[in-house]
Amino acid sequence: MGNKVGQLVVGGRPLHERLSDELSAYTGLVLEALTARVPAYGLLPAEQLTGDITRVIEQNLRSFTEVLRTRELPGRPELDFLRESAARRAEEGIPIDIVLTAYHIGIEVVWESLTGQVRPAEVGDVMAVNTLALRYLELVAPAVGAGYLDERQAVFDDERSLLSSLLDGTPSAVAGLPPRYVVLAVEIGAHADESADGVDPTVAGRRKLRRLRVELERQFRDPVLSSFTPAGGLALLPATATPDWARLDRIFADASRAAGAAITAGAAAAEPPEVPAAAELAREVLRVARNSGRAPGLYRLDDVLLEYQMSRPGAALDRLSAMLAPLSGHEELVRTLETYLRRGNRRPTATELHVHPNTVDYRLRRITDLTGLDPTRISDVALLRAALAARAAEDGRAGQPPNTGPAVRRG
Repeated sequence: MGNKVGQLVVGGRPLHERLSDELSAYTGLVLEALTARVPAYGLLPAEQLTGDITRVIEQNLRSFTEVLRTRELPGRPELDFLRESAARRAEEGIPIDIVLTAYHIGIEVVWESLTGQVRPAEVGDVMAVNTLALRYLELVAPAVGAGYLDERQAVFDDERSLLSSLLDGTPSAVAGLPPRYVVLAVEIGAHADESADGVDPTVAGRRKLRRLRVELERQFRDPVLSSFTPAGGLALLPATATPDWARLDRIFADASRAAGAAITAGAAAAEPPEVPAAAELAREVLRVARNSGRAPGLYRLDDVLLEYQMSRPGAALDRLSAMLAPLSGHEELVRTLETYLRRGNRRPTATELHVHPNTVDYRLRRITDLTGLDPTRISDVALLRAALAARAAEDGRAGQPPNTGPAVRRG
């Protein structure tokens, strides 16, 4: 870069000289601002903050100082350094928005340190500094983003390969795996945008999945492995030897809100070699939860134990299913029964079914008359739940779509 006539002066002194002489102090100020304003940086190990992160801050300040001295933007060597730094952040799992925010904070720290020293005759120089800062960020941000995304794509390819090997039951050659995974079999409801007039449903579905993945990845330091379509799929969440199910419930709720869709999932925990069996169990738990009319949420085997057992083939299954045979041809009664057992009260049942509460009362009496079982009687509720699970299991074995009615809500 060649020098140009006209130094940028602030406080009576060329700005590039001030930054060069006080580079160490400015580096410390930027690092302090980063850890204070961006929580993810505050969680990094001290060795990393004082090592790689400090070196990147220092190099970024050097590069900007040279821009102020020459009024020329960085060349390829400086940009390549920033790309490589961004790739390391991608490898560490730091989100791209946080990486880009760091560069803006660095410029802000420099700018804020100068504003109190500006003399009236230096206003023109300050405006020139502002213009150069904007042009610098305009050039640096795409370079940093490209370096980050290139590495993230490589990581994604590795994670996809790892997911395949885990589901195939062949992860033995992979080092550094977590002690256990929580395997999720996921059914994802539609986002409102997917059926909105004038909106491409494919784009809306992809945006929904992106929000879901980003929220899941935000919650874990180790990689979250997933294979989703807009309708659902599988995810492997890294876990400790004893998974924290309460935390996982909160994470699942946050992910559902981020996606903007009703999500139901079956979950099973397993060590890496047992992931294939856990995936099958998770799928079965999801099927049972869905067929038994459970509301969207995260379910383990313990949550649907009765329905799961009652859905196993055998004489008991056939007899349980036969208890609801009198309801054949009365699907509105079946839907009312499923909804009432899930909601536990006539008014919310009526609201969900869009009928009057008196209609719910009438249908419940009809169910009692036809089956001899009373949905409002506590002693009959467990038997009715088991009968519904058996009926859904038989529908599935017959190759018919299970009758879930409005139990799995869409949108």
